[in-house]
Amino acid sequence: QVQLVESGGGLVQAGGSLRLSCAASGRTVSSSAMGWFRQAPGKEREFVAAISWSGAGTYYHDSVKGRFTISRDNAKNTVSLQMNSLKPEDTAVYYCAAGSRVVVTITTSYNYWGQGTQVTVSS
Repeated sequence: QVQLVESGGGLVQAGGSLRLSCAASGRTVSSSAMGWFRQAPGKEREFVAAISWSGAGTYYHDSVKGRFTISRDNAKNTVSLQMNSLKPEDTAVYYCAAGSRVVVTITTSYNYWGQGTQVTVSS
């Protein structure tokens, strides 16, 4: 019922920047949250950043604080992730997710997922 489409991934050198975008369609609820997760080869999907759809706050994994910024545009049903000072350790497939539970930092709180976009950071 809800579709999420990510865009903006690519290949950059360490220290560079990328901006990821996620477009949602099908249905929107005011209490839903939007999040970004990433998964590197051989690793579990991990939390990166999240934002409350109602504007309650933003949340970041410690490894990206000060470098990544999540934002939203409710009128357009989009969420973005500005990534600066990228490191090789940031290389992964990045997924956009939507959910309605109060805990926004765990995978099980989300029930809609995009297909992912590849981010590769060269050293």
